[in-house]
Parts: sequence; C-alpha cells; structure tokens
Amino acid sequence: MSSTATVQKKSVSPAAPGKEKGISSKAKEIRNSFYGDFKMTNTRPKVNDSRIINGEEGDVVQLSPMKHQFAWDAYKAGNANHWLPEEISMQKDIELWKSKDLTDHERRAIKMTMGFFTTADSIVANNLVLAIYKHISSPECRMYLLRQAFEEAVHTHSYQYIVESVGLDESEIFNMYREVESIYDKDMFSVSLTEGVLADGFTTRSVEGAQKFLENLVIFYVITEGIFFYSSFLMMLSFQRQNKMTCTAEQFQYIMRDESMHMNFGIDMINAIKVEQPELWTDAFEARVYELVKKGVELEIIYGNDVIPHGILGLHPDSIREYVQHIADRRLERIGLKAIYGSDNPYPWMSEAIDLSKEKNFFETRVTEYQTGGTLEW
Repeated sequence: MSSTATVQKKSVSPAAPGKEKGISSKAKEIRNSFYGDFKMTNTRPKVNDSRIINGEEGDVVQLSPMKHQFAWDAYKAGNANHWLPEEISMQKDIELWKSKDLTDHERRAIKMTMGFFTTADSIVANNLVLAIYKHISSPECRMYLLRQAFEEAVHTHSYQYIVESVGLDESEIFNMYREVESIYDKDMFSVSLTEGVLADGFTTRSVEGAQKFLENLVIFYVITEGIFFYSSFLMMLSFQRQNKMTCTAEQFQYIMRDESMHMNFGIDMINAIKVEQPELWTDAFEARVYELVKKGVELEIIYGNDVIPHGILGLHPDSIREYVQHIADRRLERIGLKAIYGSDNPYPWMSEAIDLSKEKNFFETRVTEYQTGGTLEW
C-alpha cells in the first residue's frame, strides 16, 4: 500500500456506562489508589450533597455545581491581591539597622518576631499540604487551599528577603524555633495537632477522626493564624507608627492581609462543617476548643513578655496580654462561642492598620492597595 493511501478507520462506539474500554485492571487499581473513590457512574453530583469533609466529590477539582461559594470568593480575592517581596525596596531599613537609631530592646523585638515567623508559615504550609488537603472533599475549598499554600510560600520568601536585606544573623534567626523556648512552645503546640491527622490509617469517616480534623482546623486557623500571628503583627506595625523599619512593616502589612483572609476562610470552613455535620460539635468538643484557645492565649502572652520584657514603642507586657485576650474573644465569637476574657482592645489603631484600602503617598512608598486586578476588599 502506498504511504499516501487513505486508511479507512472503523467507527468505535462509546463504552457503555460502567465499562472503560482499553484500561487494564492493574491501571484501574493504580488509579483508584491515587484518587480514592473514583469510579464510573451515570449519577451526577448534587450540589446539596457537597460537604467540606466526608463528601464523595473530592477526587478531582470539579467546580460545578458549586456549594461553598465563600471558598471560591476567597480564591478569586487571593488572586487579585497577588504580591511578591522584591516589589518592596528594603533600603531604608538597611540604613536604619546599620545606624545607632534603634535601641537594643527594639533590635531584640525585631529579631524575635522574625525568629517566630521564619518557621511559622512553613509549619502552616506543611499542615495544609500534608494533612488538610487530602481530607477536604469540597472542590472549591481545595482550590483555595492551593492558593493559600502558595501564599505561605511567598511569606516564607518575604522573611528570607528581610533577613538577607537587613543583614540579620541567619543562623540565629532561623534557629530560634529550636533555641528560644517561647517560640518552640508555640510551634510545638501547633504541630502536635498535625501529627494525629498524619497518622497511618487516619480517616475523617469516624466521628472521632472528624473531630480530630476539626480540632486541627481550630488550631491552625483560629489560634495559629488568628492569635499567634496577630500580636507579632502588632509589634512590627508599631515600628511603622514610629517611622522605623517601614519597609519591613510594609511587607508585614501584605502578609497580614493574606493571613486575615486565611483566617476568615478557615473559620468559614469550620462553621460550614458545624452545619453539615452537627453531630461533631458536641459539648465535649466545645469544651476542648475553649481549652485549646486558653492554652494558645497563655503561650502567646509568655511569648509577648519574652519579646518586649521592658516595653517599647508604647507596647507593654500588660497591654500585650489585653490585646491577645481581646482578639481571642473575637475569634471565639466567630465560631459561635462566648467570649471568655472581656478585655478591651488597647490598640484600636490596629483595625485601621489592617485596612489597606486607604491611600498612600505615591512618592513615599509603593501603593499598598496594589493588585493585579479588581478592587481590594476584605
């Protein structure tokens, strides 16, 4: 037959439902071990059957029909708020650090804050990628988790950029989580809840397993990102209010914007699970949440006293304690629990600092409400 001859192809009928032509049993076995409960069916997903965990539609990211709109909205907002550390010049901070215009107590506070954050975001990222993602069955929630994991990488990049630019001792800063007890205790408190979810054979199909997973979400979104991070944000933004370390503070403003969105997303997931599986939120579980939050507040107060034992920039150990208790109450209320401390907010200006929509002088700094598109909203 000539090489240019036309070859007549036989028509092939589509495989009947429930059959997959040309796929070996071994291939099916490998595929199923990778994706989980992935099978052919004529039954299409029903939006009302979708769940954050223990749903049947988590094998691939199939965004329609969509039930958890909050996750999709968070994903789009995260994309609009994209930023990278090198967009912010560090020159003023480099000059300030080399000068004698920072006290020893101020330098200690900066180094301690950087020492905590250089590992904190990577701990959160590890939990997202290794523990949380595979148990989430909501496709739209999985989409946001991928975006969040990327943002945690950007934050870790930012800390490295700050440490290198300013000329901090990298061996000192990056090892604080193993050498400074107050930082070590906070980190271990967070990772201790990851271990259970990572255990061989762990599943959310049992009530006990689902509660362990829900506990993990509380630890990371309500306490780690919702409490531990915010007192450190307070410290860095206090420098900015005194016109010190303004470049580093601007990096932290972007990070705080991201983390606020992470926290809101996590709280939305927790509240959605409460609605979808109310049997998990028992009186005993609620008591456990209070216990965890109280322990987190205790650890954060100890850390705050360690960072500023003598007070700087209008910050004092007593006011740090009040602030930590105040934000802990707000986090509890967001997940439907009662406030337990009743402390006032000693730093009301933090509410304004979190709002990056205000205008800034273009010639003084890059516009902090910069986005790749759209209008910044929290």
